[in-house]
Amino acid sequence: MPCGVQITRLEHINALSRNVEYLASRDATIMGSRNGHAPIFLWYTLNRKGYKGFQKEVQKCLRNAHYLKDRLRESGISAMLNELSSTVVFERPQDEEFVRRWQLACQGNIAHVVVMPNVTIDKLNVFLDELVEKRSTWYQVDKVQSPCIAAEIGAENCVCKIHTR
Repeated sequence: MPCGVQITRLEHINALSRNVEYLASRDATIMGSRNGHAPIFLWYTLNRKGYKGFQKEVQKCLRNAHYLKDRLRESGISAMLNELSSTVVFERPQDEEFVRRWQLACQGNIAHVVVMPNVTIDKLNVFLDELVEKRSTWYQVDKVQSPCIAAEIGAENCVCKIHTR
């Protein structure tokens, strides 16, 4: 369920809020929009999980993102992961059906995966095994080589022939 939270200073809220006659109160929402269910679910989740619960979830996501990046690199696939991020950027798969099946976000020669709490090691292994298997048909010896994506992810993260020593 889409839900956003914006934290700001009271002075900014006062500058944007307006009296709404039929509500008999001030409206501080953006364009008068609000969904009553979203804040209730957000409040419930925050209270149910608590700070420690969210901390554990974040740590799991970061661990799994490092696992994905490390496994990609071990498989000879260029990959990058910024510090304190759960978004792994890697070379774009050549098979559009594979891209659609895994719902990869792609732009140019790169794709990325955002490792969320529902992404398990088992799911990552299935993804990686399928990617490595399909990739072996895309980049056969003496045929097309994997692309250089150093411009997008940095030479230190690129494992193309130019940057592999």
